[in-house]
Amino acid sequence: MKVLVVGNGGREHAIAWKLSQSPLVSELYVAKGNAGLWEIAKKVDISPTDVEALAEFASKEGIDFTVVGPEAPLVAGIVDEFEKKGLRIFGPSKEASQLEGSKAFAKKFMEKYEVPTAHYSVFDDFDRAMRYVKDVGAPVVVKADGLAAGKGAVVCFSEDQALKTLENFMKKGALGGAGRRVVIEEFLEGEEASYIVMVNGDRYVPLPTSQDHKRLLDGDRGPNTGGMGAYSPTPVIDGEMERRIREEVIERTLDGLKREGIFFRGFLYAGLMITSEGPKVLEFNVRLGDPEAQPILMRVRGDFLRMLLDFYEGRDVGIEEDPRWALDVVIASRGYPEKPEKGKVIEGLDEVKSLRDVVIFHAGTTVKDGKVVTNGGRVLNVCAYGDTLKEAKEKAYEAVSKIHFEGMHYRKDIGDKAFRYLDRGSSSRRS
Repeated sequence: MKVLVVGNGGREHAIAWKLSQSPLVSELYVAKGNAGLWEIAKKVDISPTDVEALAEFASKEGIDFTVVGPEAPLVAGIVDEFEKKGLRIFGPSKEASQLEGSKAFAKKFMEKYEVPTAHYSVFDDFDRAMRYVKDVGAPVVVKADGLAAGKGAVVCFSEDQALKTLENFMKKGALGGAGRRVVIEEFLEGEEASYIVMVNGDRYVPLPTSQDHKRLLDGDRGPNTGGMGAYSPTPVIDGEMERRIREEVIERTLDGLKREGIFFRGFLYAGLMITSEGPKVLEFNVRLGDPEAQPILMRVRGDFLRMLLDFYEGRDVGIEEDPRWALDVVIASRGYPEKPEKGKVIEGLDEVKSLRDVVIFHAGTTVKDGKVVTNGGRVLNVCAYGDTLKEAKEKAYEAVSKIHFEGMHYRKDIGDKAFRYLDRGSSSRRS
C-alpha cells in the first residue's frame, strides 16, 4: 500500500515511524516532513495546508491511505477534498473539526450537551471583554477562539495580565485572526491529563493515557507552549476516573455530534483538568496530541496501519498496550515560543541512535549543507522506554545529555507530576 502522512512535526514522525513497521506499507510519503521523517518516508514538497494540491497528488500517485497529523489541514477541509476524489483519509471533516477550530463553538457545544467544562463567556468586542474581566477579577483563562498552535491559552493570575492578553490578542493581533474573538473562562484547579480516542461515528477505541507538560519552564512556570514533554500511561487517570471520562466526556460528545448531524471519524483528544469534582474539558483537539502521540504510539503494540484500516472500515479493533512506560522530553530552540532561533547545527544524534530503548522523533529540523539543523521552536522529541517511570525518565535524559545545539532548552522535570501519585500507591498503568 502507498501511505501518506501529512505534517511536519514530532507527532507526524511518530505516526510515520509506527506506520513504517507495517508489512502492508510498500511506499511511505510525507508532506512536507522534517529531517528525521525524510529518512523513512519520501518527501512530498507540498504544504500541509495546501489541501487541494495534496488531494491532487494523492489521486495521481495512487495513495491508498492518508493519515493527517496537525489540526490546520483538518480545519482547512483536507478530508472533504480527499473524499471528493474517493480517497481514504483518516481524520474528521471540516465541519467536525470546528471542535478544535473554534473555542467558542466547542464551549457552546459542551454547554448544550452537558459535557463538563469551565464556566465561560465569549467576546468579539474588546471593551466588553475588558469590562467582564474587571467584573469577575482574576485568575481567569483567556483563550483565542481560533487555531494558535498551542499558544492561544493564557492563564492570567492578575487582572492586569488578563487585560494585557486581551489587548495582545484582540487589538494588536498577536495571533492574527485567531485572536479576534476570545473565550474567557474560569480558572480550574487540579491535574491536567490527556485522553485520546479513535472515533468512527458513534464507535470509539481509547488509546493509552498520557500527560502533557504545557509550560515552558520547570515547575509549570513560564508561558504556555505546544508542549514540552509527555509520558504514558498517567496515574492521574485511574480506573474510576477513566470510567467517568468515557461516560461524561467522550460518550456525551459523540452523542452530541450525532444529534447535530455531524459525522466524526479520526482522533478525538480531550484535554482535561482532573478536579475534585471530576473531569472537566479544557479543550478538544481533533487529532493526536503533540507531544503525547510520541509516547502513546511507542506503547501501542501491533500493526498500526492494519488497526487504522480495520477501524476505518467499521470493524472492531482493540489496542494492546506495551506494559512499559514511555517518556518524551522536548528539546526547544532559544526564543521559543515567541521567536525561536533557526539554523543551528545539531550534534550528537548518531550517538543517541545507538542507545537501547531510546527513540528520537524530529520536529523542527531540516537539512542544510548535509547537516541536520534547527528549523522551528520545538526541535526534537527524545523518548525512552522503561520498566518504571523513573527508568524511562533516566534513559530519556541520558540521551538528551548527548545532544547539543546552540541555545537548546528543555525542561528537567518531565514525568515528576506522576511520582506523588505513584508514591502514595495510586493505581498506575491500570494495574
